[in-house]
Amino acid sequence: MSLPLLQVEHVSKHFGGVSAVNDVSFALMPNQIFAIIGPNGAGKTTLFNLISGVLPVSSGRILMEGRDLATVRPWDFVTLGIARTFQNLALFKHGTVVENMLIGRHRHMRTSVVESLFHYGRCRREEIAARQRVEEIIEFLEIEHLRDKIVGTLSYGQQKRVELGRALAADPKLLLLDEIVAGMNQEETEDIARFILDIRDELGIAVLLIEHDVDLVMDISDRVHVLNFGRTVTEGTPEEVQRHAGVAEAYLGAGKDKIPGPGMEVVQ
Repeated sequence: MSLPLLQVEHVSKHFGGVSAVNDVSFALMPNQIFAIIGPNGAGKTTLFNLISGVLPVSSGRILMEGRDLATVRPWDFVTLGIARTFQNLALFKHGTVVENMLIGRHRHMRTSVVESLFHYGRCRREEIAARQRVEEIIEFLEIEHLRDKIVGTLSYGQQKRVELGRALAADPKLLLLDEIVAGMNQEETEDIARFILDIRDELGIAVLLIEHDVDLVMDISDRVHVLNFGRTVTEGTPEEVQRHAGVAEAYLGAGKDKIPGPGMEVVQ
């Protein structure tokens, strides 16, 4: 049996007297799509920021392939195989699609200053390899017609796809998706859902997502972890989570007959 790719062990985060995350634990396995859901203020974004190194934990541990992330500088997370997208777009709007995605290849570059200055030897070989990998991702995400477009001229949904491509360009083992379909229409959401499944099945990358679209979560996730007021409500398969009475109460203050599921989108 394979070992967990990511382990969250009794993690808490306190801001003064407020507990944003309280004693949360879970394990994400390789090649798994794992979703974190919960109502507004449940602690999802805080937990995501702890996992991605934006915030330090108050207590507990987060391990990536057995390595405690507290010992890793946030800007070195990508070298461990962790990449992420952001809820608010973080692209270079005046650059092209290709230029933005090439930034994701930075961790693979080993070129010295001198080699970069004269653009020869290893520098040239690395640039060729980086551009080839970016072209493969552009084809994977079906945005060949956008490759030379300025990002700032693209639609919101197209920019989201570019940001996804930039994260994939790092060749991660674990991809963190922060509300990747927020603000998208139904067609764009369905496209992203298909890409997430292909990222797992074709690229072999594990996915951890926080998402407000319950339909999407229940359709594509292998496991779902539910938070409320910073604490774990339950974890299980999508079917198990939908049957859990505590999930309905967390979202709606309701009984079992109103558990969120397909066709019921919960706005955060």
